[in-house]
Amino acid sequence: MKTGKITVETLVSLPIEKVWHLWTAPEHIKRWNFATPEWHTPAAENDLRKEGSFKYRMEAKDGSAGFDLSGKYKEVEPHRLIRYILGDGREVGIYFKAVDNATFIEETFDPEEQNSREMQRDGWQAILENFRKYAEQHG
Repeated sequence: MKTGKITVETLVSLPIEKVWHLWTAPEHIKRWNFATPEWHTPAAENDLRKEGSFKYRMEAKDGSAGFDLSGKYKEVEPHRLIRYILGDGREVGIYFKAVDNATFIEETFDPEEQNSREMQRDGWQAILENFRKYAEQHG
């Protein structure tokens, strides 16, 4: 049932250099990488380079659920592009583009088969919006 990619996007009111740092530094990832306030990312590792890897621990704050999100980088172009393959083989591309004194982020990913496309789009968009809010408050 593999279908087309899903895309989410946002515009962050910060220069691309700041956005890149807040997106990629583990100490910041732990503070924005969740879809709802009931979840958090207590641990994040990020070796941001081609063939490097990442691992984020995502958990419900009440301890009822959790999982590791991990993958391997296929391509990294600072301030422009991050492409990686998740542990389950799905591909993700994140594109950064300077727009005046702001940064446009577009994230495209292969859907998984357990959840509806709408649920996946909504979840990834919520995480992206958490990032935008966090970045604009801490950038």
